[in-house]
Amino acid sequence: MLVISSREFRDNQKKYMDLVDKNEQVIIQRGKEKAYILTPVGEKDKYFMDPETAADIQEGINQYRAGKTTKIDKADFDKLLGL
Repeated sequence: MLVISSREFRDNQKKYMDLVDKNEQVIIQRGKEKAYILTPVGEKDKYFMDPETAADIQEGINQYRAGKTTKIDKADFDKLLGL
């Protein structure tokens, strides 16, 4: 794990992004109170970053919390999916 300053990161971005691509953990320290972890964004992450997808997920969570769900037995679930 590397802890670097924000200035060091700005001056050598490619170096640290290459290290993260090689699974090295890089933490960027900004002042005394803030720190950030540099991490790559994968295809699955891009899916969840889509605002429409995030809204759909939040709607499902809200429906679950409001009790607007139906329990389906495995056999019925398989039938519903045509399995």
